[in-house]
Amino acid sequence: MNAGARSAAGPGRDPVRELLARHPSRVSFAEFVGHSQAAGELVVQPRMGFGDPARMREGLLATRTSAATTVGTLTLDSYTRTGAHETARRALEQGLGLNGYPIVAHGPAVTRELLDGIHDADFPVQVRHGSARPQDIFAALTASGLDATEGGPVSYCLPYSRLPITQSVRNWVRSCEILTGVRHFGIEPHLETFGGCMMGQLCPPSLLIAISVLEGIFFQQHGLRSISLSYAQQTNSAQDEEAVLALRRLAWELLPDVDWHVVIYAYMGVYPRTESGALQLLGEAARLAVRTDSARLIVKTVAEAFRIPTIAENVQALEHAAKVAADEPRRRPPTGADTAVYAEARALIEGVLDLGPDLGRSLPEAFARGRLDVPFCLHPDNAGRSRSYIGEDGRLLWSDTGAMPIARIAEVDRRRAMTSAELIGALTHVERKFDAVPDRAAPPQLVR
Repeated sequence: MNAGARSAAGPGRDPVRELLARHPSRVSFAEFVGHSQAAGELVVQPRMGFGDPARMREGLLATRTSAATTVGTLTLDSYTRTGAHETARRALEQGLGLNGYPIVAHGPAVTRELLDGIHDADFPVQVRHGSARPQDIFAALTASGLDATEGGPVSYCLPYSRLPITQSVRNWVRSCEILTGVRHFGIEPHLETFGGCMMGQLCPPSLLIAISVLEGIFFQQHGLRSISLSYAQQTNSAQDEEAVLALRRLAWELLPDVDWHVVIYAYMGVYPRTESGALQLLGEAARLAVRTDSARLIVKTVAEAFRIPTIAENVQALEHAAKVAADEPRRRPPTGADTAVYAEARALIEGVLDLGPDLGRSLPEAFARGRLDVPFCLHPDNAGRSRSYIGEDGRLLWSDTGAMPIARIAEVDRRRAMTSAELIGALTHVERKFDAVPDRAAPPQLVR
């Protein structure tokens, strides 16, 4: 527990135990998602975060009362993500706007008041942050009575931080210790990997899957028994479906003693600028989630291409995704297929596990040796030799696999190495594709 949390608790008091005593029927984040999935409902979730507690509470209430099965989100601000808590406090004192909720600067008493009457068995809340040094965040969220968050030692280091990956690993080991501490209160904590979302776009699915599963194994090694495995929608729906099925098979094979579910992220790259394009892309993500028996979907809004979305735009996205998911026929997805994506992902994972059973050591070594190499990632610990391109059919493919152990498995075409102009074109591929699609069905109107 950080200093702010201790001072807010007061001598002789245990605010987390008091909070739990007021909600004896509370279920964990994963239990809520599991019950919803068993009932045939896709759980949809916003990325919403506001600096002002009253505004944040308004957003959570709107999420809870929307026409969808939802969980809430506290998305943190940039100062908190980078550990600049004093800067966040000064911004609050000066009444400056923040691009998320500063959970450390506000302290647990403010957050508990914010959540009072909202966070319960019917509405779990997850903290989303983006930090490679999240110990203070984990301390603040557990002191506030929360038990679900996300990230990972690779996925929140390489794209978002200049910290050495070895330091990020140490930070995440300590953070897992903090989070698993809530088990003393009878709550099973939940941690979601962000590895399936690396770079947002242009990272071929096999590498996304491998990092997501490896972070899941890392979490298991540090005491987590309930996790979710992420996968971000990419550029071809058939390839995405193959990828998520491969992810599920690898989870069954490598995480047999863990309670896990798959969470799909709506496309994280350059987003369509038209409302119809944005909603159709989100609809594709919802259909992907249903077809692959995924349990949860992180939505994006019609405002993603321009600014931070409003509460109403978040609710519109939640309700649109829920409606599309409800209309998509459900079927049990096939299992066990030996697809190309599965073979690549399995080889990447084994290439790391072969370096030693402790992923705290083998993950940094894998990057140092180039056994994991994220395309277009400029972090100093990334080898930077691998490259990808978008094929004629929209699939993400390799133009160079560097030193990764998939050269004899993957389809590689070095002639497709992209120029700067081609890279910019690839970054806007999805935006242009969906903005060009005729508006075949009138999108739903904002209701709030």
